[in-house]
Amino acid sequence: MKLKILWPGKTRNREIRGLQEFYLERINRLERCELVQTKVARGIAERFADRIKKIEALGLEKHLKDGYIICLFHGGREMNSAEFAQFLEKLASSSSRAITFVAGGFLGLEKRILKRADFLLSLSQMTFSHESIRIMLLEQIYRSLTIMKGTQYAK
Repeated sequence: MKLKILWPGKTRNREIRGLQEFYLERINRLERCELVQTKVARGIAERFADRIKKIEALGLEKHLKDGYIICLFHGGREMNSAEFAQFLEKLASSSSRAITFVAGGFLGLEKRILKRADFLLSLSQMTFSHESIRIMLLEQIYRSLTIMKGTQYAK
């Protein structure tokens, strides 16, 4: 299984970035995982949200090839950890395509990116910062891989 994770911009919060590196290292011990941090819109006022999302979408699209695309979206399907592990295992066994997770910036994803998705995933009905969601995604991928491989989750 090949995993790819895309999101616009680097994680600015040092503590969150440390957790991000922690989980990426653990994920890569179990499966190959590539993190791609794409272009972020800078210097544009938030009132121009459509323009910001368009710029970020252009950066993300460059890395959306033939993989199975899973976009994080508040209106997507929620799963518990066991269901998510089964979902990933089924994907891995039924296709050789990379599994590509796409997380948006602070304004979310542009509609055209969401339309390209094979699956829309919601991590919670609650609202979290885009940097916090990155950690939640990585932790759930790691947890799912440990479930799939039958190894103990390092707590």
